[in-house]
Amino acid sequence: MSDMRDRLIVGLDIPTVAEAEKAVRELGDTVSFYKIGYQLAFAGGLEFARDLAADGKKIFLDMKLLDIDNTVAKGVENIVKMGMTMLTLHAYPKTMRAAVEAARGSDLCLLAVTVLTSMDEQDVIDAGYEYDPHTLVLRRAEQALFAGMGGIVCSAEEASAVRKVVGPDMAVVTPGIRPTGADRGDQKRVVTPADAIRNGSSHLVVARPIVGAVDRRAAAQAILDEMAAA
Repeated sequence: MSDMRDRLIVGLDIPTVAEAEKAVRELGDTVSFYKIGYQLAFAGGLEFARDLAADGKKIFLDMKLLDIDNTVAKGVENIVKMGMTMLTLHAYPKTMRAAVEAARGSDLCLLAVTVLTSMDEQDVIDAGYEYDPHTLVLRRAEQALFAGMGGIVCSAEEASAVRKVVGPDMAVVTPGIRPTGADRGDQKRVVTPADAIRNGSSHLVVARPIVGAVDRRAAAQAILDEMAAA
């Protein structure tokens, strides 16, 4: 189960740091890994991320960086100093190469965001891409591998195919995880925790099914149990 705690990332998609602190207290030692994204980051969450890291928690900073090479590199250099465990970037080859060089020698795992789990085929077409989501995910996974990235972010639906592209060593991080019977929310490509593990996911990102639960600790424990059983 301790191994599963290293693989379950709870998304603190919460409006304020005070509420996030309450969630972390309630989850206690059941959870050791947290994701902080835009919502909390822009409400004081970056300092909170530093504090959690200093307390021994692992932090997945979900910033989805994309900019000119120098700007990305300087941002990554400072994120390394924050003690973060994982950081997301959009899977553009130049961006990935700049980030990899900036993080070289550190323990920061750089994750390439392939196609958001809130997007389906029509959304990808509307965005101007010539590929369907599955093809685009695999193309970007291959580019991330060649760029030297530490892992991939993709739907658990694509985890098995991505694993064949990137091999056994890269992280395959899958958001859009929903326990059986849970509300999909705005996610379109979702998978249960057990199926995600079976498909080759190394880490599962779960937010609303845990932080939105009446008993957060019990909700997290149920997902850990399902992961372990798989």
